[in-house]
Amino acid sequence: MSDSVKQYERLMQVILAPYISEKGTFIGETHNQTIFRVARNATKDEIKAAIELIWKDQKIKVEKVQTMNVKGKKKRFGRYLGSRSNWKKAIVRVKEGQELSFTNLPSAGAK
Repeated sequence: MSDSVKQYERLMQVILAPYISEKGTFIGETHNQTIFRVARNATKDEIKAAIELIWKDQKIKVEKVQTMNVKGKKKRFGRYLGSRSNWKKAIVRVKEGQELSFTNLPSAGAK
């Protein structure tokens, strides 16, 4: 495979899902930001490139990316102790006047 195909496949695996919460909705309305669950080894540059690639039809430009690692919660199952997996969260700010629309997104197999 060529290098550009590998890079395209990597970028399509970086963004796992949008993270919907009360806080996420609040910052989306007030600060034009969106929260995503991303791959744990993703860098800020990869996240920015992936967002711009997924929304290239809408010509979205990312202004800023903030990331944080979220520790998994400790859970008890009867007398057994377990924990949820750790995960990484990315807060993405797009340029003023732009908005990320989750309708009509391309499927994972389409180029």
